[in-house]
Amino acid sequence: MAMLELSGIHTFYGAIEALKGISLKVEEGEVVALLGSNGAGKSTTLRTVSGLLRPRQGEVRFQGQPIAGLPPDEIVRLGIVQVPEGRRIFGPLTVEENLEMGAFLARGQKARIQEDMARVYDMFPRLKERRRQLAGTLSGGEQQMLAVGRALMARPRLLMLDEPSMGLAPNLVQFIMQTVREINQQGVTVLVVEQNARSALRLATRAYVMETGRITLEGPAAELARNEQVVAAYLGGGR
Repeated sequence: MAMLELSGIHTFYGAIEALKGISLKVEEGEVVALLGSNGAGKSTTLRTVSGLLRPRQGEVRFQGQPIAGLPPDEIVRLGIVQVPEGRRIFGPLTVEENLEMGAFLARGQKARIQEDMARVYDMFPRLKERRRQLAGTLSGGEQQMLAVGRALMARPRLLMLDEPSMGLAPNLVQFIMQTVREINQQGVTVLVVEQNARSALRLATRAYVMETGRITLEGPAAELARNEQVVAAYLGGGR
């Protein structure tokens, strides 16, 4: 049984069909990448899983349990946590207050919150240095670290990341991807949406390619990295 399984998902924005019957699986322990250009339906897929959108048709199952239609906070309680595109940190709050917002499931459990915060600070020492700083004054890379750290405060079983490398310098992209790999090695399953196909395919176990609301290719990441269609469309036409 897959950890996450989508079967025949149709999701709409009003009258516009954004997902046209997609099916995919994420096995426990994997890193799975969703590739595709803008408007392909990648972010809509994550929003459908996390409960921000409700599919009109199809099933979303997590550990065999149907979750389509559950409120987003219930889905977080099951262990699915999303790092949204654009980070969506709380700018007027400090770094530490942002992390505390991510720990809403542990409200009142001070020891657990401190333990999780120490783990985040160990992973991102820069955040510890800036823990009293307003989050809105952080650099883009630091804000992405904070968005990931806030998600980890909820102790996810499945971590979904939406364009984690967007707007970052190449050295920071490498750091974020390495951090995601470490999170996975610590036992967290990962589903990542990423336009930087080269970085995503290096990170992932398997990948899916989306075009206009449909999945057009799927397979082991290393195999897709050699696929002529993927190379031409997403890897700059050369290896």
